[in-house]
Amino acid sequence: MKKNIILTLLLIYPFVAHTFDHNHTLYDNILKKNIKLIDKGIQSKVNYSALKKDSKKFEKYLTQLSAVTKKEFDSWSKNQQLSFLINAYNAFTIELILKNYPVKSIKETGSFFKGPWKVKFINLIGKKISLDDIEHELIRKKGIYDEPRIHFAVVCASIGCPAIQNEAFTAEKLDLMLEKGLINFLSDQTRNRYNKREKVFEVSKIFKWYDGDFKKRYGSVIKLLNSYGKYITAKPSKNITDIEYLNYDWNLNDTK
Repeated sequence: MKKNIILTLLLIYPFVAHTFDHNHTLYDNILKKNIKLIDKGIQSKVNYSALKKDSKKFEKYLTQLSAVTKKEFDSWSKNQQLSFLINAYNAFTIELILKNYPVKSIKETGSFFKGPWKVKFINLIGKKISLDDIEHELIRKKGIYDEPRIHFAVVCASIGCPAIQNEAFTAEKLDLMLEKGLINFLSDQTRNRYNKREKVFEVSKIFKWYDGDFKKRYGSVIKLLNSYGKYITAKPSKNITDIEYLNYDWNLNDTK
């Protein structure tokens, strides 16, 4: 009888030990400790120096991400999958910076032949892939998630990017956090604003690069901007029809 109980526990234990934490608790604690929120979270910066000095917990989280198999991933809900992919993109972007730190820009990483987003340094869902693979082949792949607000959630370690939030994405909070990311980004007048003199929206190039994604959900970038106009600095009462794109700041989103 005792022998049977032991055998049963041995069979169960590996399953329990490898069940993925969908609260992303370890990563959540790391973000809370190392992300500096500015202006109530409209902007944020990462303390890469502190992370590099104390990287064991961060490396443990990356190992947890890499341990997830395709079979396990496919068994999850869509919200669990998308939260996982957003966290993975941001976490592996941070890892890329830490590997090369100190740097002034993510563009200084990568290799001579490939930019940082093309280098396949990530072990995820049973494959060796790149940041571009996560964003474009997994997150943006047609018909799976169709969620344009991810462009305010995935962060490329640059000042021009949306602010990285100081908590992990989870299935339960996914919609709330995606909406928060969009609103915070539009509220940031260094990235998006209304020019009263020229009577145009001056907005991030993110809206140009992913115009098609926003068109599917909101009809057009202009319609999106007018719908969320109350969050844009100096937005007038009437709708605006013209937009101009601001230069993108690729400097590192470092606390330094």
